Amino acid sequence: MRPLEIAIVGASGAVGQEFLRVLREQDFPVGTLRLFGSSRSAGSKYEFGGKEITVEELRHDPALFEGVDIAFTSAGAGVSREYAADITTHGAVMIDNSSAFRMDSDVPLVVPEVNPADALARPRNIIGNPNCTTIQMLVALKPIEDISPIRRIHVATYQAASGAGAAAMAELETQHAQIIRGEEPTVEKFSAQLAYNLIPQVDIFLENDYTKEEMKMVNESRKILHSPDLAVSATCVRVPVLRAHSQAVWVECEKPLDVAEVRAAMEKADGLVVVDDPKNRLYPMPYDKAGEDPVFVGRLRADLAVPGAVTLWVVGDQIKKGAALNAVQIAKWLIDNDPVFVNK
Repeated sequence: MRPLEIAIVGASGAVGQEFLRVLREQDFPVGTLRLFGSSRSAGSKYEFGGKEITVEELRHDPALFEGVDIAFTSAGAGVSREYAADITTHGAVMIDNSSAFRMDSDVPLVVPEVNPADALARPRNIIGNPNCTTIQMLVALKPIEDISPIRRIHVATYQAASGAGAAAMAELETQHAQIIRGEEPTVEKFSAQLAYNLIPQVDIFLENDYTKEEMKMVNESRKILHSPDLAVSATCVRVPVLRAHSQAVWVECEKPLDVAEVRAAMEKADGLVVVDDPKNRLYPMPYDKAGEDPVFVGRLRADLAVPGAVTLWVVGDQIKKGAALNAVQIAKWLIDNDPVFVNK
């Protein structure tokens, strides 16, 4: 197969920069790399493959994406909707990291460890990259789903500042420094001070008093698992952690689960690492899992409130597996399995 022409839309953002790192780490077959951004970021230069690449301004031009094989987009839902036709019109596969198309019936929503073949049915040549919280939870739950179909999920998330972007991470660091100096902390990216605090709100509230982030976990999990009646209830909390999200998850299946069987299945699963030795205080934590590729699971045990159910603790890097890495893994799966790419 020939080296591919790859585009990154939103190259200067936190996820865009992570795309550059992940493409290097994954030894992705990049022949030509093109970077796109707003008028503000156009002209910025980034190194890749020993070359300096200049960010081009994203604009409406029918020929702009001609020759591009795969475009990774992470510039927000509005930009994705506005430029989707421009990006895909000449045959480029758009792997979109925003929420723009995730719940569209003609756009597959893919986690490679869970439902990779869904990526083959893409009538609009768009593939949705799920929300970060959904990705890491379903990577951890796929071995359980393979044992017995999941009936009910309760989840509480502990989401790092990274989920709100690079500026939010910088604000958390600034707040800590300001508080130490005795100054009033700057609050711009969050609804309240995040340093030394927890904020039980991620994204806006909806009419049912759940947040948009919480309902993403509900609806995306149903779509990815092909289970429209799956019962999911989520509470999403922003925590003063710089990078990597954590989750407490309770799972009930159609048949009773055996913890030892679940553990054995998880230890064999792709993209999942079991760190679970509570007697020696070994369990995943965001501090030392930031920057790592896999999803990590620990604290696996029987649910005392629901016989036959299990509860577990999940940690994953929001920017990496929760965004850029998942998208690149989708692309790698296509290269190996989709006739469009295999025959190139």
